[in-house]
Amino acid sequence: MSVPVLFGISMMMAQSFADAYFIGRVGDAELAALSFAFPILMIVTSVAIGLGAGTSSVVARAYGADDEARARRLATDSLILSFLVTGAISAVGLVTIEPLFGVLGAPAEMMPLIEGYMRILYFSIPLLVVGMVGVSAMRATGDTRLPSKLMMIGAVTNIVLDPMFIFGLGPIPGLGLNGAAWAAFITRCMIFAGTIYFMHVRLGMLSLERPSYAELKRSWVDVLHVGMPAAGTNAIIPAATAVVTAMLARHGPDAVAGFGAASRVEAMTLVPFYALSSIIGPFVGQNMSAGRSDRIFRALHLCTVFCLGTGLLIAIALFALSGILPKLFSDTPEVIRVARQFLWIAPISYGTYGMVMVMNATFNGMGKPMPAVYVSVGRMCVIYIPIAVVLDRYFGVAGIFAAYAIANATMGVLSYGWARASVQAQCDKHGPQVAAPAHEKA
Repeated sequence: MSVPVLFGISMMMAQSFADAYFIGRVGDAELAALSFAFPILMIVTSVAIGLGAGTSSVVARAYGADDEARARRLATDSLILSFLVTGAISAVGLVTIEPLFGVLGAPAEMMPLIEGYMRILYFSIPLLVVGMVGVSAMRATGDTRLPSKLMMIGAVTNIVLDPMFIFGLGPIPGLGLNGAAWAAFITRCMIFAGTIYFMHVRLGMLSLERPSYAELKRSWVDVLHVGMPAAGTNAIIPAATAVVTAMLARHGPDAVAGFGAASRVEAMTLVPFYALSSIIGPFVGQNMSAGRSDRIFRALHLCTVFCLGTGLLIAIALFALSGILPKLFSDTPEVIRVARQFLWIAPISYGTYGMVMVMNATFNGMGKPMPAVYVSVGRMCVIYIPIAVVLDRYFGVAGIFAAYAIANATMGVLSYGWARASVQAQCDKHGPQVAAPAHEKA
């Protein structure tokens, strides 16, 4: 199930990488503006991830219980909810651009760049979120190939459109940073239309019957039971990143630009973990409803081994390439220096960060989202930011990055133990299903 998602997410991350690369060719000011916008976009995207997690959890459990009518109702109502919620968020975002980015430390001379980019982007947010929630619903049925193809087509389209709108081509004028936003808007319109079409025509997942108020309320409550905590879990990460961005801004715009460039590299390398975390939720949900806890324990064991092994390989590769990758985004020595520092320090903890992603998705798949919230709050607010404040005082930018690695390592270990204990507790509650394999109990 993970392999098709791996390709889909890889292409999406490549598109984000291409965005930063093309914008870096325009100028360091534009790259810094993109870096300031990144945490806000991720906060909004976290709402989509949360709603998608809620949709995936309830739809997967409905399919696991062989209730396809309920699964269709849940999938349809989740799309309606997603559009309404993100439409409201976008409306608020449009009228708060200047004060919000002022709080984040964006300099006044950079505000016109940020404002132009965000105005276009906010209009595309509802389309983006509905598409992401639809993709999550499709994965919950066990079909990962079709949604991954949609993701890949969208990413390739965006990469093709980026240079056309950023630098100009024929009758299309060069729009710089705004061009990246227009390319994203057009792509999201296409993915939105494709998602609705395939969910209805190909998979028969949408119900055209008008729901009663009671049905709609029941569906939304079910989705939000997991979706709200999951959205909060994902929002904590970019919110903390926004705080860290403000801390880095005190070291100058070049530090922010270097962090933004390194973050794009990080996103590309974490793709295997994103793929696993997007699949383990519906996998756990279906197997929990079917009484196959033995498969859940085996999956957690294999995912942990995979995360630690892959994380080690990623860390070695990024350390070796740390002198090359930052130069793809900027020629400014300070930007390159900050990006290299990040790539020397942060990747040490990527294996345990992957464990955090997988275990949080496991909690959501079980329909128990609050442990994932506690793990994320602990990681970002209890460990990362306080340690970053202290280490920043003594070691500067490198100290902030070291705090990130410490937080990942600590919560990776704790989340694994908690997830296994939660699955076992669920088994004990529902009677003698199949317990953890003996060789994994250590």
